[in-house]
Amino acid sequence: MSDSPLLKLDQVSLKHQQHNLLSDISISLAPRQIMTIIGPNGAGKSTLIKIALGLIKPDSGSVFRRANLRIGYMPQRLSLNPLMPMSVERFLAMSRTRQQNISDALARTGISHLRQRPLHDISGGETQRVLLSRALLCNPDLLVLDEPAQGVDISGQTELYELINNLRDTLGCAVLMVSHDLHWVMAQTDTVICLNQHICCHGHPEHVSNDPAYLSLFGRRHAEAIALYQHDHDHQHDIHGNVVDGHHHHD
Repeated sequence: MSDSPLLKLDQVSLKHQQHNLLSDISISLAPRQIMTIIGPNGAGKSTLIKIALGLIKPDSGSVFRRANLRIGYMPQRLSLNPLMPMSVERFLAMSRTRQQNISDALARTGISHLRQRPLHDISGGETQRVLLSRALLCNPDLLVLDEPAQGVDISGQTELYELINNLRDTLGCAVLMVSHDLHWVMAQTDTVICLNQHICCHGHPEHVSNDPAYLSLFGRRHAEAIALYQHDHDHQHDIHGNVVDGHHHHD
């Protein structure tokens, strides 16, 4: 049971006014796996996420979600009336969750100090962490993140993606994510789905970055830059990046 997929899409297709939004999409997401969907604007990435969540029904194909699957969803952005005063705590309490859940989620995302702050008075990176906190309230088996670093500066993006990776490890959840941040995707993701209405290529990041379909979408310059982030892990690094004993292997 533990090895069976959390989520599986089989030959999913969707049209709008005779225009193919998605064609024959098949993916399978395992427990604790990080899967990232990349592709150009208009490729259908957010549509695929909404189908996975059950917010949109496909025209054909099937969607399987494990029974009693707890999903935490983080949308691209937060849309609130700036004239309506609301604290971070009040926003999270709208999910009708216990105060302890709110405290735990804020602690996990490193923003406990923002609990009483008004939402309109925090930075873009802090807002994204609030949205991530809301996604954690259900103690999810699966985190679904639609461009989680939207509106976040470069240093904040790195910290946010490291946080997502740590959450996968500490919570034991899987992650399905849309991202444009190709450097991080290739450095940290288990599986990449390269989407352009259909799946152009998929697999391990190093494999995908050398695929002709990937190169046609993103260009060789991106692939060469990403190659700097890849190396065979015949050794380990400590927290400072120094090489340590290389006889351990990550499963």
